[in-house]
Amino acid sequence: MTTMAKEKISPVKDKNYDLIRAMQMSMENVYRMDTYIADAEGRGDSELANWFRMIQDNSRKAGEQGKQLLMSRMQQEKR
Repeated sequence: MTTMAKEKISPVKDKNYDLIRAMQMSMENVYRMDTYIADAEGRGDSELANWFRMIQDNSRKAGEQGKQLLMSRMQQEKR
């Protein structure tokens, strides 16, 4: 019988913490994909390099969307 691991609880009790953390992970992934793209290109695997570029683009979009969402939330808090 397998048991599921308990989900970690956010260490900070702030409504925007998870959003900020997800943005950070998205942007870190953008930089990580640069390495993977270079590795794939170095092996002559353009198909894989293009797939990594697609992931990179999606991560960049997610980071930008998160930034817009955070800005909107911060502006609402000022009111």
